[in-house]
Amino acid sequence: MKKNILHLDLDTFFVSCERLIDSRLQKKPLLVGGTGDRGVVAACSYETRTFGVHSGMSMKIARKLCPEAVVIRGDTSIYSKYSNIVTEIIKEKVPIFEKASIDEFYADLSGMDAFFGSYKYASELRQRIIKESGLPISFGMSQNKIVSKVATGEAKPNNQLLIDAGFEKEFLAPLSIRKIPSVGEKTYQILRNLGVEKIKVIQEMPLEMMISVLGKNGKTIWKRANGIDNPPIIAFHERKSLSTERTYTKDTIDMIKLKETIFAMAENLAYQLRKGDKLAGVISVKIRYSDFNTYNKQIKIPYTSADHIIIPAVLELFKKLYQRRLLIRLVGVKVSDIVNGNYQINLFDDTEQLLDLYNAMDTVRNKYGDKSIMRAASMGAKSIGRFSNPFNGEPPLVLAHRKQ
Repeated sequence: MKKNILHLDLDTFFVSCERLIDSRLQKKPLLVGGTGDRGVVAACSYETRTFGVHSGMSMKIARKLCPEAVVIRGDTSIYSKYSNIVTEIIKEKVPIFEKASIDEFYADLSGMDAFFGSYKYASELRQRIIKESGLPISFGMSQNKIVSKVATGEAKPNNQLLIDAGFEKEFLAPLSIRKIPSVGEKTYQILRNLGVEKIKVIQEMPLEMMISVLGKNGKTIWKRANGIDNPPIIAFHERKSLSTERTYTKDTIDMIKLKETIFAMAENLAYQLRKGDKLAGVISVKIRYSDFNTYNKQIKIPYTSADHIIIPAVLELFKKLYQRRLLIRLVGVKVSDIVNGNYQINLFDDTEQLLDLYNAMDTVRNKYGDKSIMRAASMGAKSIGRFSNPFNGEPPLVLAHRKQ
């Protein structure tokens, strides 16, 4: 059966949502992201790109490059709402789909040619999304995910592109190697040093040469350049780890503030595990100092979701990790090696009162939100929390107001 893989991508999604909310922002240069000195551009309108602005850039630099731009602090909860509207439309209309990110989707339309015509069906789906959500969206369609994703990039903004079977190499050949998914800045520089600029050159290179230069990743890039890499549609994303980070507006050495932050992070992660009927077997803590050097330390623990086990372990890891006595820029906590299960009571250490306390606190959080109740030790970090269920099978949310 002929494969028909559709890739859908909402154009400048955060920007489009803001324009939907406030029509006065139409056609104006717009930056969405963290608004402080350490803010990062999460999304930028096409009007700002002629000034050299791009997503991931420091907001401070973006403002200097395009001083007339309107700057808006991103609101992930709003963007999640619009993303869910689009998700529901796709879910209703296609048999198998993957939500790759908050604004990006794959769908397998293989076999639909016999009934509707896959490209016609995809075009009608796109028009329905535009009509019902009010958001611009582009798509690419081909025999595999990689070519379809590149085709979407070429179709933008707010357009569509079909790559017929057998024309994948021809379509990819004149494009920059930057267009290949998984070619980051480091890989790009290695290939450029070899004189490789266009995908056509990789298509003409022996596979063995790519492997010798880039190792295992070289094989993947070679297959993608030739349009023959065929990763599967992943309908459900199984979370094996859960993390949260905080970048301070000003570098700090305030131990009270730091411990409040990681205490709140650990408390919230333990709650998320219990809410999802999950247990974690590894805990890690991350510190980034003011000189941007970053350090991690982790330990294995018996599988658990209990505050009184996770929180002390996190605090102890932080104590061991913080050795340089420099100002701290960022702290983070992560739980991993996640499995299904409920917390097993320790016959000697756990009390009925402690377990009742967990149940009571979790009941309040489930009803009023995960920031509605917390221990006094984490009161100084009230903003630690989540916008959605991390175990709903969707990819992790990208915070639209994040900092460097």
